[in-house]
Amino acid sequence: MHRSSARFLAAATTAAVLLISTPAQAATSTSPDLNRTALNEAIRLRPSDGAAGAIAEVHKDGQSWRGTDGDLVTGKRIRSDAHFRIGSIAKPMEAVILLQLSAEGRVNLDRSVQHYLPHLLPKKRFKEPITVRQLLNHTSGLPQDFEGAPATTPDQALDRRFDYLTFDQVIRQTLHPKGRPAPGPRFSPGTKQEYNSFGYRIAGKLIEHITGHSYQYEVTERVLKPLRMYETVPHVAGHSTPVPRPYLPGYLPRNNGDLVDVNVQGGLPASMTSTTGDLDRFITGLFDGSLLRPAQAAELFAIPRGIDGKPLPYANESNCNMGPAKGTACFSVGLMYVPLPDGSTLWGKTGSDPGYRSGVFATRDLHRRAVYALGTSSADNQAPAVGLRLAQAAFGE
Repeated sequence: MHRSSARFLAAATTAAVLLISTPAQAATSTSPDLNRTALNEAIRLRPSDGAAGAIAEVHKDGQSWRGTDGDLVTGKRIRSDAHFRIGSIAKPMEAVILLQLSAEGRVNLDRSVQHYLPHLLPKKRFKEPITVRQLLNHTSGLPQDFEGAPATTPDQALDRRFDYLTFDQVIRQTLHPKGRPAPGPRFSPGTKQEYNSFGYRIAGKLIEHITGHSYQYEVTERVLKPLRMYETVPHVAGHSTPVPRPYLPGYLPRNNGDLVDVNVQGGLPASMTSTTGDLDRFITGLFDGSLLRPAQAAELFAIPRGIDGKPLPYANESNCNMGPAKGTACFSVGLMYVPLPDGSTLWGKTGSDPGYRSGVFATRDLHRRAVYALGTSSADNQAPAVGLRLAQAAFGE
């Protein structure tokens, strides 16, 4: 049920080249700057895409385009207001909560995890302090979720999709695994960047520890209600949760190749379902000051740097940036950045849940924004070609 960081980055960083993955069939366009024909063609799914359906919306200089394609498995039409699982797009929301707590003086981003949660990290293995900021900008050096666990078969992955794990359970199973060596740091904190979901499990526990409330309560009160994201629903704690109707179907194959609709899943406290409209509302509120004060908002656009002032190296150079900046950090607190051919930059986040790929990106001035969701029809974890097509059609020069 739980994606590894390597699996996520397979989609996330092709997003650095593709900036957006998405698809659509019928669409509307009111802007001469948006090539409606190219966008419609980009979102039209091909058999080689490994996708059953898709939704996308693009906004450029006040003009909008929306479209859908699929369901290629059942033949049913996908609605533009369909719900889907957002995966790691929840991470910026998690970061927002801790940034708000920082502004309230309840947490210091430069204080260590060991200070706030003194018994969480085994001292013999984790001797160096790891700051809260390092959790959020992927420079902690912590192990990955369930590091060292054996690979699962398609049938095993499908059967486990109903599991619901708390932050504590993920932390315990990662740091104190049964039947295999316990992991230690991957590198010294603050010296490199490596995308790390495990750091956000600890961040989620920290939110619950500091506030005394569940993560679901805090994200609802601090993010979803203020932005009127009424179609975004956190998973019910301890239960398998269906994607609300209408929904974008996502399929995974069994060992014998039969496709299974993975509409109902368990997940984590941070798991959510949403719509493209709500995610556009989120990134707009994130960038326009509705959620954060200026000092905290600046963290969203700050790439971690070393003592020499240069961006930190990325632990796997194939996963961050291209061209001259290849191999350097591309994640800030909660977000990743994607340079565009015209020299401007998109900031946003991709997400991955079993059967689903999604993303939301925007320029800082919000003049250009895009949201997409893809329902898969294969077990291929690579970012689909449809994303490249849509990115070029939306923002190519």
